[in-house]
Formats: sequence, structure tokens, C-alpha cells
Amino acid sequence: MKIWIDIEQPKTAVLFQSLIRKFDKERFELLITARDYGPTYKILDNAELPIDYHKVGKHGGAKLTDKLKTHIDRLKDLFPLVNEFSPDYFVNFISVEGIRIAYGLQIPSIGYNDEPRNIPVCKLIFPLIDKIITPRCIPKESYVQLYADPKKIIRYNGIDEIGWLSEFEPNPEILNSYDLEKGNYVIMRSEPTAACYFINELKPNETLLSKIFPPIFKEFPNHKYLIIVRNQLQEHYLEQKLKKYLANKNLIITQYLPNLDDLCFYSSLVVSGGGTIVRESSLLNVPSIEFFPGETAPQEHFLKNNDFPLEHFRKLDQIVKSSIKILEKEPSKGRFSNNYKEKIKQFENPNEICFNYVTLS
Repeated sequence: MKIWIDIEQPKTAVLFQSLIRKFDKERFELLITARDYGPTYKILDNAELPIDYHKVGKHGGAKLTDKLKTHIDRLKDLFPLVNEFSPDYFVNFISVEGIRIAYGLQIPSIGYNDEPRNIPVCKLIFPLIDKIITPRCIPKESYVQLYADPKKIIRYNGIDEIGWLSEFEPNPEILNSYDLEKGNYVIMRSEPTAACYFINELKPNETLLSKIFPPIFKEFPNHKYLIIVRNQLQEHYLEQKLKKYLANKNLIITQYLPNLDDLCFYSSLVVSGGGTIVRESSLLNVPSIEFFPGETAPQEHFLKNNDFPLEHFRKLDQIVKSSIKILEKEPSKGRFSNNYKEKIKQFENPNEICFNYVTLS
């Protein structure tokens, strides 16, 4: 079987690594394409096992005109690769270009989707895709109202992040690379301001971390802080807003951190304006705070309902107050054990579902 896989964002680059290994083990012939968006290429280049992929296209940024132009350009660049490869199946996460080409060439397609809040993308994908793998915690109606055929929807008991954390083994040696101590550092992640569903919330370069970090640092100046931004604009913005802290060795601002799950596992707290990293960290039993400006997502409700340590606040004072409260406590007994594994095993792995569906088709 010949399978085309498109990787259009960092999360997909992490999620699909175990899926690619499964296909490789069965000796399927693979065409892997990837889009230049955030640290996507770096994640693929640093994968545990080498991944041979084609670099095709880039993210369009925050402007609608730029999004459309890069979409058109990527379609033109993908088409000859896919047409020549002639795949039997197409696997993707939320690839608008991939789904359009698969539909045009009559290639059966299957995709994951846990973000119906991304309305423009979903409206373009759902009418054309053959099967959609979705977490059961997200109401099916959220997909149907965006033109998904209910018969195409495959439901599972879990969330996407289980797809890679079910196989995760924390490595404490990673701490030496950053001179870190278990439970004595904080990871912060900025908001995805270039995403379609975020365009009207903040300017592309802004992040509330400029206001969240200072009061927390004031209370815990001996902790280390790893701040991960989405793009160069946010990096420059934070460097200006946090200018007086830049010389402090306890602050690192970067666009990419390898071995992020290891770093999350041994941290004292994870604070993020997006969902993926706090879902990962809470699944690993790490106290986690999300400050996404919208409503709490169903995946976050799923985690809270299953007693994973996750909170969602929108007000600045609540974010800071809760962060300080968490840091005032010592890490709980067994906090750095592998107890999280048994809890994760209760739920379904979307990669297993995708692999079984494709191979049995």
C-alpha cells in the first residue's frame, strides 16, 4: 500500500511520528510532505527515528490575503508530487490543500480533527474528507454544523495527545542540557495568534505572557522560566516588554525546545495560551494552567472530569494567583513517577484507530 501523509503543523509532526513508525513496520511505501510552520521541520528533523519528508509550502500568517496566496502556492507545489506518487490513501490532520488534492484525484482520505473552533478550515475540509477521527468529548454537532457527514465521523474515548504520550518515557538526562532541577522551573507558551480563530483576539506579535511572567518571577526569582513563543514577532515583542529580565540566567525565551514532553514532565508548572501543551502536561500529571481567551474546550473538560491537573482562566489576576499558589507547594509525592501511564491506558489511542482503519480498508 502507498500512503501519503501531510504534516502541516508542529502538533501533527509530534502526533504522526508513532503512526509513521507503524506504517514503516508494515513496509508500506510512504510519501510524507510537510509545511513550514513554527518548529514543524525541527520536530521532524529531531525525531527519534529519521523521517524522510518533502518540504512543501508555508503558513500564511495572520493576514487573510496571505493565507489564501500560500494556500494556492502550496496546492501547485503538492500536486505534481502526489500525482506522480499515486497514493492508495491520504492521512492528515487538518490539511486543506491535501484534502482538496485527494478529493480531486479520488484518493481515499482520513483525518484527525479536535479543533472545530477553527471554523474556516473545517468548512473547507469536512465536505470533502472521507473519514474524520474525533474525540468523543467534543459534541458531534460541532462537526455536523460545519458540513461534516455524520456517517463519516469516527469517535473515540480520548484526546489527540494520547496518541504520542501513550508511548512516552521521560528522560531525566534532558535536564542537564538546560541546567534544570526537577520541580524548580516553569514552562510558559504563548498564544497561537496567527490561527484563524485567534485573528481578532490579539495582534500577531502580542502575548499576555508579557504581563503574566513579571509578577510570578517576582515571587519566585530562583525558579527558571522557559518561555516558548510561536514566531519571531512574538519573540521580539517579549524581548522588548521583558527587557529588564533578559540578562537574568533564569529566563530563556525561544521559538523551539526539543524534548518538550521531558521538560514538561519534570517542571513545576506549565502555563499556556494554547491547548496542546497543557493537555500534554496535565496528562503527565503536571499542574497546568491555560489562559486561552475563549471558552474552555471540551478536551479541557475531559481532562478535568478525569481528575487531570488542569485549570483554565481568562483573567490576568486569576492566572497569576493560581500560578503562585501552585508554586508555593512542594511537588506531590510520586509526582515524578510513571503513574500517569496507567491512567492514560484507560483511554483510546487515535493513532491505533487510524492505523487499523487504513490497513483494513
